[in-house]
Amino acid sequence: MGPATEQQSTVRDTATAASALSPSPPLLIPSIFLPFSASAGLQKFAITPRKMASTQIRHLRPLFLLVLVASLRCGAGAGDGDGGEGFCSAEPSSECSGGQPLYWKVTHPTLAPAHLQDLPGFTRSIFKRDHALITPESHVFSPLPDWINTLGAYLISPAIGAHFTMYMANMQDGSRSALPLKDVERLIFVLQGSISLSVETGTTHSLLVDSYAYLPANIKHSMISDESTTLVIFERRYTATEDPPPDLIVGSTDKQPLLETPGEVFQLRKLLPTSLPYDFNIHIMDFQPGEYLNVKEVHYNQHGLLLLEGQGIYRLGDSWYPVQAGDTIWMAPFVPQWYAALGKTRTRYLLYKDVNRNPLI
Repeated sequence: MGPATEQQSTVRDTATAASALSPSPPLLIPSIFLPFSASAGLQKFAITPRKMASTQIRHLRPLFLLVLVASLRCGAGAGDGDGGEGFCSAEPSSECSGGQPLYWKVTHPTLAPAHLQDLPGFTRSIFKRDHALITPESHVFSPLPDWINTLGAYLISPAIGAHFTMYMANMQDGSRSALPLKDVERLIFVLQGSISLSVETGTTHSLLVDSYAYLPANIKHSMISDESTTLVIFERRYTATEDPPPDLIVGSTDKQPLLETPGEVFQLRKLLPTSLPYDFNIHIMDFQPGEYLNVKEVHYNQHGLLLLEGQGIYRLGDSWYPVQAGDTIWMAPFVPQWYAALGKTRTRYLLYKDVNRNPLI
């Protein structure tokens, strides 16, 4: 071995010893896709790379970080082939482009980042005493009682602590609905496809996507579908008062006027009249990217929420959850709640709220 070779060997041995004595600092990657505690702030995962002794290898660290961050960005869209938008940045991206029918993401959800889709046992769903997040990958469908050729997934029910039910109904060609229980009122909202609604008065209504119907308790009706159709349905036992009973309501979201929201920036529509006969209402709320609720709400009302479009962060109690189109949220009375819209497209969600009744009833 010549002098030059011996010198190179000595340099290698010195570098190896130095690397063992001077471990390199860990790289900190924020966990942006998991719920985190409000008191703890952002969770972080520490990834310690292989100890790097030479100056040349150390210079590769910024490149490693760049590749890692790029792999997280728009994860749901990359390689899915369905144009999923995932949790995307505000910058335009071909991976996050739209062009699909209204509310398409509710019935064709994607999980972001994409590599979590095949992770065994992974779900974003969570249940706590005063709230629940139910995400599409954990929906369980089974035949709806007395319905014909229809599968349903109950998302909210009294078993969770609610005084109402909220469920998805998947109808096919030849599907037919059943009546709700005695004294139970029903609201249906079309997410995909179309239905023909017939009521006991002899009238028939054709309901398309973004249309809805409120059926007062004990009114006979039937829904028929001749194509693949998805409905979200709310039912609750009607709380009667001395006022006249509520009327049958059939309408569509775009026909409802925008209402004033003092102190807030979101756009609000209400699908039902605000008069006393109605003991609940359905709000349609729109947020542009970056907009958020100014009020951190705490109230006696219960909520059942379905995210129709977009993505953002929802605070429930002392937890913060990334949410996206297709997610369902139950909020018990007095749970602290707050929302901020993220991404590059608007957020629209549908919100059940009990109204016009004394909480003692």
